[in-house]
Amino acid sequence: MSQRRFILALDQGTTSSRAMLFARSGSVIASAQREFAQHYPSPGWVEHDPGDIWRSQLAVAHEVMRNAGAQASEIAAIGIANQRETTLLWDRQTGAPVVPAIVWQDRRTAAHCARLIESGAQAVIERKTGLRIDPYFSATRLAWLLDSAPGLRARARRGRAWERPAEHAVCTD
Repeated sequence: MSQRRFILALDQGTTSSRAMLFARSGSVIASAQREFAQHYPSPGWVEHDPGDIWRSQLAVAHEVMRNAGAQASEIAAIGIANQRETTLLWDRQTGAPVVPAIVWQDRRTAAHCARLIESGAQAVIERKTGLRIDPYFSATRLAWLLDSAPGLRARARRGRAWERPAEHAVCTD
């Protein structure tokens, strides 16, 4: 059995996927980056194809492993950085994405946010979350998706629309 141990870092950025493989000492063993397409279906809208994100991230991970001659059994830990407020919903049973990823830069919910602020909701939201009402955050995008994506609200009522596949855990610090 190999004594080598590596840390694999995966960075899912707004315009590209990156991977770096580190030695125990912290030195970089290999790195790779791959860009993917941005989609602008309407003014102020920014979307990603979830499949493009997955394929590009998988490709750079494989590339650094191949370039380093590393095996999966030699990975001691994986660190992941992501696009933060980019919003995506999955089918809870299949794990397949049900909508395009709405990117953090997207402003499609600006009018909805303005109505919430005008209604006086800002103080309540800020007190409960510490955040201002803004299209940057995912809550208004989720509401927009439920109202706009055909069949999504019904799927959500049946417990099928989810923020992550049900068999996976999300662990953070």
